[in-house]
Amino acid sequence: MSSSPSDPRPGGKPRIAKASAADATDPLRPSDYIDSAPGADREDVNAPALGLIGWFRWAWRLLTSMRTALVLLLILAIAAIPGSIFPQRSADPNGVVAWKTNNPDMFPVADWFQLFDVYTSVWFSAIYLLLFVSLVGCIIPRIKHHAKALRSRPPRTPARLSRLADHREDVFEVPGDAAAEAEHAVEVATGQLRSAGYRVERYDGRGAFSVSAERGYWRETGNLLFHVSLVGVLISVGLGGGFSYTGQTVIVEGTTFVNQLVDYSSMNKGRFVGDEALVPYGMTLDSFDVTYQLPDSNSPGQAGDFAANLTITAPGDGHKEKQTVRVNHPLDLWGDRVFLLGNGYAPHITVRNADGEAIFSQAVPFVPQENSTMMSGGVVKITDGLPEQVGLQGFFYPTVGELDTGALTSVYPDLIMPTLSLNVYAGDLGINDGTPVNVYTLDVSSMRNIAGPKADFPALIMKPGETVDLPNGWGTVTFDNLDPKAQLSPAADHTTEYEHSVPRYVSLQMHHDPTSIFVLIFAVLALLGLLLALFIPRRRVWVKATPKGERVTLEYAGLARGEDPQLAAAVEAIADKHQAALAESPQPSSDSGQKVD
Repeated sequence: MSSSPSDPRPGGKPRIAKASAADATDPLRPSDYIDSAPGADREDVNAPALGLIGWFRWAWRLLTSMRTALVLLLILAIAAIPGSIFPQRSADPNGVVAWKTNNPDMFPVADWFQLFDVYTSVWFSAIYLLLFVSLVGCIIPRIKHHAKALRSRPPRTPARLSRLADHREDVFEVPGDAAAEAEHAVEVATGQLRSAGYRVERYDGRGAFSVSAERGYWRETGNLLFHVSLVGVLISVGLGGGFSYTGQTVIVEGTTFVNQLVDYSSMNKGRFVGDEALVPYGMTLDSFDVTYQLPDSNSPGQAGDFAANLTITAPGDGHKEKQTVRVNHPLDLWGDRVFLLGNGYAPHITVRNADGEAIFSQAVPFVPQENSTMMSGGVVKITDGLPEQVGLQGFFYPTVGELDTGALTSVYPDLIMPTLSLNVYAGDLGINDGTPVNVYTLDVSSMRNIAGPKADFPALIMKPGETVDLPNGWGTVTFDNLDPKAQLSPAADHTTEYEHSVPRYVSLQMHHDPTSIFVLIFAVLALLGLLLALFIPRRRVWVKATPKGERVTLEYAGLARGEDPQLAAAVEAIADKHQAALAESPQPSSDSGQKVD
């Protein structure tokens, strides 16, 4: 036998690249198969062009697949990370200013990427909208399919149940009519399965009686509930951004805040929030309570519970009510949630010109630089009343101490030896052109230091109740002692009574979000749907009775959609319960059958 030139193997058959005429009549091969026709060649096949509609359908199917939705959900979670790394303008505008001051070169780049407005940025919104479209496009077809499946009948009993992995077969000797016994057995099984929550359908014929049962549709219902709830969360969060507002304010002891735009230090409101949306209630800070661990304790200076005691004035009738707000215990007022963000000291400073006229007199909040000692920094800006614009920049020390270098510091956060030190700058405060300026910072680039370590005049250092002169005879600065005892008897010596000499302030945040309740509801529904999808199995069960002579063969089988390690045990339990019921309630016309081993 000679070998073909196309086959290097001796005696081998040639490797056929083209189909023969006999292949065209092969019943196992479709008539339009690629090599069904004589002379057909794979190299002649060209894929048809998709066109615009074809590419759109391909992109839509790719976008609305569950795998794409999961990937987008993961990308959205990753995209939210910068929001916790960089300060956000909506929640911490002062933090954005501080970041700009500390990173002047990197700030323009980070701002261009919208890292300070992550949740309203273009790229985050794009991911958000793609995820929303993907979920909606994925859910709608599944809802239609699930609704159709709920209305459909359980599938017909397979002809050969023994082919299923979870199968049990028992043969019984019956003294009476085997067909009647078989029908009775299936009727009992039908009732038991219906009581167990199965949807049942009888399929009798071909010499056998059977019932087909299925349950577990709550699994797919829970899956759909989870995804619909996720869409609900996305919609609620999206709408919440337009109907919510968040504002911060600082209230000094004894002063009142009214819920209106002019009283906020900073405000970020949604595009659908008008001025009339703010309920004009009032809050007066009566006192701020805080306790510190003593210096000889294990944690000296550590603060205990913070409590801001407020008097709330209702809008309209002006009814007053005492309330307290604490850290992690917000106060609910007319749809607003009031959070306690921070606290500090607000030294009351009075500046007089050379004629003794008071040109500035108010409590100035100083921002804590060290929470353990409450050493704080603050700024006073004098725009009018002196020969030039003046800025006072300094530190407040609740309990003053001195470092080895001679610099002052605070050694304890409570008012034991309060001291205020101020450096004085004269020149342009940078407010003449109308540009907004942070009240807690002082730009000294266009100013000269006239009192301080680098000036001819020393820094101004005062204790409560003391007054010092400004350089050049411009006037005086007084660190007022607001202790009630000092107010009643100014001439008395109160140098050792500083407990109430400096007022405290609190930083509060008012947050209003009318959609938060919907976010909570959808989150609970999503959790419920997830539990249903995880813990409810989808099963199909068949019970079949076949009479033959004086015997009845009972078959039990089960099939799961997905992994179900408990299916075999469930089939065994159904069989045992069914046969026990048959033994207890046999067909009235005959005795109970005997099982054949």
